[in-house]
Amino acid sequence: MQKFVLISLLAFAGAASAADDARILASLPTPAVEVLRDEMRANMLTLNEILILVAEGKVKEAGIKAEQELGVSSMGRHRDKPFAARPGPHMPPEMHALGMEGHKSASEFARIAASGERNRTVDALPMLTSACVSCHAVYRIR
Repeated sequence: MQKFVLISLLAFAGAASAADDARILASLPTPAVEVLRDEMRANMLTLNEILILVAEGKVKEAGIKAEQELGVSSMGRHRDKPFAARPGPHMPPEMHALGMEGHKSASEFARIAASGERNRTVDALPMLTSACVSCHAVYRIR
């Protein structure tokens, strides 16, 4: 059932054009858009790696990856970039808050995964994507 829902959502998303997109346009400078898109792609790869680790029973390792790549520990990685290339300062405050919530949720997932308890870790997996889903449902950058 979940696979069907995902396929349906992807089909619907592909059918909608930017003109029909009712999400809020977050107008960021071009360099910030490029950095943000690269970061989102990297986050997707990290999420996939975390899912693989959990599936393999390596929940502690999944937690370490979540903290290092997505958690509070990963914040500030763009501070050395020129201001125009730093996404955070250009985001609407609510969008930025969702991003911060995502980092905090990833750290909470990491804390749970550190226990080594697979079932609790599996139950906590939605923590990794809830803020992402919320932000992508409300905001767009093009």
